[in-house]
Amino acid sequence: MSSLSASEAAPPDPDLGYAIRVKDVRVDYRTIVDPRANTLRHSLTHLGRRGGSGGRAVRLIHAVRGVSFDVEHGSVLGIVGANGAGKSTIMRAIAGILPPSSGEIVVNGRISTLLALGVGFNGQLSGRDNVVLGGLAAGLSRRQVAERFEQITAWAELEEFIDMPMKSYSSGMYGRLAFAVSTHLDPDVLLIDEALSTGDAHFRRKSYDKMQELVAQARTIVIVSHGIGAIREMCDDCIWMHKGELVRRGKPDEVTAEYLEFQGVPPEPAKARDEAAGDLGGLDDAMVMEDV
Repeated sequence: MSSLSASEAAPPDPDLGYAIRVKDVRVDYRTIVDPRANTLRHSLTHLGRRGGSGGRAVRLIHAVRGVSFDVEHGSVLGIVGANGAGKSTIMRAIAGILPPSSGEIVVNGRISTLLALGVGFNGQLSGRDNVVLGGLAAGLSRRQVAERFEQITAWAELEEFIDMPMKSYSSGMYGRLAFAVSTHLDPDVLLIDEALSTGDAHFRRKSYDKMQELVAQARTIVIVSHGIGAIREMCDDCIWMHKGELVRRGKPDEVTAEYLEFQGVPPEPAKARDEAAGDLGGLDDAMVMEDV
């Protein structure tokens, strides 16, 4: 499922040569870790208890470590990497959801985000109500939302279900509506984090065509995905992140090939390689941690 948000910004400045600039960005946060909690005995004997620091320690998570890159107007950038690489963190930082600990992020234009968090819509409300609220939250007027409503529901193929509460939607229905809303908000920059993983082949094809339409309008798209095939097909530039650092940037075919080789995925045959790459989401590449 997906999270949907959008932010208002000044119109893009054509004199700037980029849509997004990320300069030496770090994102750190603290968490409390109790090594004993990893044992079944400790979990059972302390079930429901609160208070007392015991053996717990505060640790600093280095989620993103000095990352820098620019994204040109009208381009599609893909970001790959194992779980814990910092991909989603840098996307949330670009979206303004998660402030960087240091460094600078500049987004030239209006941004819309589609994130794989399972939140963003109210499940108690109907699809219709969520479309309206999503459009208003993005800064559109009620008239503008009304003008886009039929296009959104038709693209999502949910006309028969639009007045049902969204808690009754499947993950695919949820994802289609979230994608439809986010791409019909006229964004200058669209951020997509694993939001295409919930759909079938038909939805992915429609999503690709819609993104190509946005690119033709000089919109900029950034995609995070474990689906290597999608990155190769949709993107014209690619970044590989590992343990919070930018390891490699270049053509999608070249960067993803190096990434798969690093993960131990055989280079051939191509179909088997892409299928194996889809399983990389299960690899947990831990973030760098230190005691504080």
